[in-house]
Amino acid sequence: MAGAKAGAREDSQVKPLSVDVRGLQRVGARPGFVDYVLQVWNYREFITYDAKSRVQSGNRRDRLGSIWLILNPALNGLTYFLIFGLLLKTGRGIENFIGYLTIGIFLFQYSSRAITNGGRSIQQNRAVIQAFSFPRATLPISVNLRELLANIPVFIVMVVIVLVIPPTEEITWLGLLIIPALLLQTVFNLGVGLILARVISKVNDVAHLLSFALRAWMFSSAVFYSYDKFIDQPIMLEVIKLNPLFNVLDIVRDVLLYSTVPDWQSWAILACWAFGALAVGAVYFWRAEETYGRG
Repeated sequence: MAGAKAGAREDSQVKPLSVDVRGLQRVGARPGFVDYVLQVWNYREFITYDAKSRVQSGNRRDRLGSIWLILNPALNGLTYFLIFGLLLKTGRGIENFIGYLTIGIFLFQYSSRAITNGGRSIQQNRAVIQAFSFPRATLPISVNLRELLANIPVFIVMVVIVLVIPPTEEITWLGLLIIPALLLQTVFNLGVGLILARVISKVNDVAHLLSFALRAWMFSSAVFYSYDKFIDQPIMLEVIKLNPLFNVLDIVRDVLLYSTVPDWQSWAILACWAFGALAVGAVYFWRAEETYGRG
């Protein structure tokens, strides 16, 4: 009887089991980089839908709505033309200064908006990040796609201005090269946006400094003047021409205003900046994937 009770007690005891936990993963853990890229790709329909819906709903509170996307660079261009073109005469020696200035202002505004909004995308969507599980990189990617879609009418207006405002230009087949130039500009915007998105999510003060940095970038990118007029040192001139925005403007001006094939160096520099910024931005953003939305 006593032996039976002892056996029952032994049977009632919990027996230890060995469990293989090597296949388990912590909830919310950062996946490998390749897996992360595949996750982002799987959200491509969400990214496209979000970008399109935000384009359609943008500027609804303004009576002129999306027209402000065109009015803002147009009014800025008029302001800079009055100050730098008429008063300071920075357009002297520049063939078709109106077209030169229009391309500079419109394309700078595109990069400025995309980089600014992409950099703030994590900070502005903190509530969504805390409520749902999804790859956070979809937010800056969606912002950049939204800016590209929203600016398509702006690019068309830019070309129309070059065509109709004297001195008018004839657009040749070279004008098609504006498409790869704008795509490379978009890739660069995304790369910088990913870097800034992580930085601003940790240090919001950077968002306040961003406008000053962009303004300095504009003044150093030959938006409304020519480098050749103010810099006569060849080495300094070559260093300054490494600016990615300058190369975007140089390529687009060549094909729209002067019907010339852009130098291969301009394409090479722009491509290096674009894909280099994207590679660095993607890895840098991914490494902090687990921390977004905390604090």
